[in-house]
Amino acid sequence: MPTPEDILKIYWGYTSFRDNQHAVIGSVLQQKDTLVLMPTGGGKSLCYQIPSLLHNGLTLVISPLIALMEEQVKQLRAREVPAAQISSGMHRTEVERILRNASEQAYDLLYLSPERIQTDLFKEYLPVLDIKLIAVDEAHCVSQWGHDFRPDYLKISLLKKLFPKVPVIALTASATPEVEADIIKQLQLKQPQIFKQSFERKNINYSIIYTEKKTTDLVELLSATDSSSIIYCRSRKQTEVLSIQLQQNGINAIAYHAGMNHEKRAEHQALWTENKAPVIVATNAFGMGIDKADVRLVVHYDVPEHMEAFYQESGRAGRDGLSAQSVLYYDHYDLRKLSNSTELQFPPIDFLRRVYQSVAEYLQIPTGTEPYRYYDFELVDFCNKFKLPVLQTSRALKLLEQEDLWTITDAVFKPTTLQIIANRQELDNIGRAYPDLGLITTTLLRLYGTLFYQPTIVNLKLVAKHLRIRLHVVEQLITQLHKMEVLQYNQPKQGAQMFFHHYRVRSNELIINTERILALKLAHKKRTDAMIQFVSNNNCHNQTLLAYFGEEVHKPCGHCDICNAKNTPNTNSLKEEILNLLNDRYEMFVTDLVSRLSKYNKDDVLSAVRILIDEQVLELKDNNIITKKRSR
Repeated sequence: MPTPEDILKIYWGYTSFRDNQHAVIGSVLQQKDTLVLMPTGGGKSLCYQIPSLLHNGLTLVISPLIALMEEQVKQLRAREVPAAQISSGMHRTEVERILRNASEQAYDLLYLSPERIQTDLFKEYLPVLDIKLIAVDEAHCVSQWGHDFRPDYLKISLLKKLFPKVPVIALTASATPEVEADIIKQLQLKQPQIFKQSFERKNINYSIIYTEKKTTDLVELLSATDSSSIIYCRSRKQTEVLSIQLQQNGINAIAYHAGMNHEKRAEHQALWTENKAPVIVATNAFGMGIDKADVRLVVHYDVPEHMEAFYQESGRAGRDGLSAQSVLYYDHYDLRKLSNSTELQFPPIDFLRRVYQSVAEYLQIPTGTEPYRYYDFELVDFCNKFKLPVLQTSRALKLLEQEDLWTITDAVFKPTTLQIIANRQELDNIGRAYPDLGLITTTLLRLYGTLFYQPTIVNLKLVAKHLRIRLHVVEQLITQLHKMEVLQYNQPKQGAQMFFHHYRVRSNELIINTERILALKLAHKKRTDAMIQFVSNNNCHNQTLLAYFGEEVHKPCGHCDICNAKNTPNTNSLKEEILNLLNDRYEMFVTDLVSRLSKYNKDDVLSAVRILIDEQVLELKDNNIITKKRSR
């Protein structure tokens, strides 16, 4: 029988494991429940993928992100590992085919989005699946105290009841001690083996920079950086605007966000992955599951909402272990916006009821409609039709999702699919009466042999090439066949889906757990306060970050910007000059202060200002004015 090392060498080409990987795999193979906390890029997926090739059965992988599932299945298939995924946007026939194959032991790994656990079709096949391991990826989603709680994850405990002897491995890259304890409780892990790898990324140099000229400073930074970089923004619009601004300044940058069509997103991701466009300006979901180890720089153009997001996103730099840089820009507006975010994130209960009623009307769901159905859902269109503010509505939808009313999935791309619903005799009759339609059906059947049996993904450009006619003519002919009910034509589209969990009720009868929402509100404020403190204080960034995740480090890292500033010999003289200038004028704009101290590096001046603020000698007021605190 092969060993884990043999599997690692045969399928991945590595000769040795990293850190705790070997011990984790050993725990799983010994049928023990296992909790794994590893930083981003620590190789968590191998901890369940390798046992899957040794236990001669099926590993069920629960993952919340469609893009992550797709990427992992793609990588496994490239290594000739039998794997499949079931997620939103898939036709029932396709789902049933995959489950049937899984029941016949066609796969080593089956990836599943958490809401699928509740569907009748999955429950029908569940008893005949030879499940040897249950892997819960992004396990922090199971905890309501985590930063990305998803109620669907609570249903995973049902699998534990059905398969009490099957071990569960839960994995996450970001969990506080409170969340860690909740993961064990919610997943009902029995005496779990807990493997914690230090969250410290010693090769990442953290810098937090106050600036009133973010774009100018970013251009300066990127101009001096000849490497793969990610710039994170909080909004889709900002990614588009900033990427154009960078291009205008000679930076080869491209944008990436979920609002782009599937082809453009795939194109931009490929350009960046292949280093043809070294800088990608993206929203925060970008990077999940993308195996690119040579990212040297991650920049946060906007302050993330919490420490978990900052850690995960900055951790996409330097996954090859070589030196990398994480830079966070902020201004006074960022901190004020973050401070006010709790009230925006938790709208009033009356507004939640209004959103629920609007959703029911938008999707045309009558009172009493049965649950467990998918509906296409487009947020901006929804808000426009019901005159709702996008930001508050988005948050209301999330809170109602956490009430286990529905799940809003990632935006998914659904390609063109065809299925012939006429019999062969009818096809022959149509071919004689309409030769052009007969020719296209014959070509389709020659290219795709499964059209009679299931919805099949079809490349219409390929069909047009075979027929030597234009694409729009092929589309017209297929549309005509659809209208004649010869075939079912599902045109390509992209968008999120809403999976309804419950019987539709009247909005005034909707039961909302207000105590739970209040607890979440307090937890959110605690996280944003921690983020503000992280940005504002004068402590070693590495120490502060690790302390947040419950890890004590006694020595400063020595290489973040705070440590570098404190180690700079001229810091005291610079602080003295700043105070002398403020003695003359009492208060001053930050930009004026930097200009007056032009003999010093701008970053050194700003670091010295931050030290003086932390020492409560100076104060930063609105409008970016620095003032000297009056002695009492």
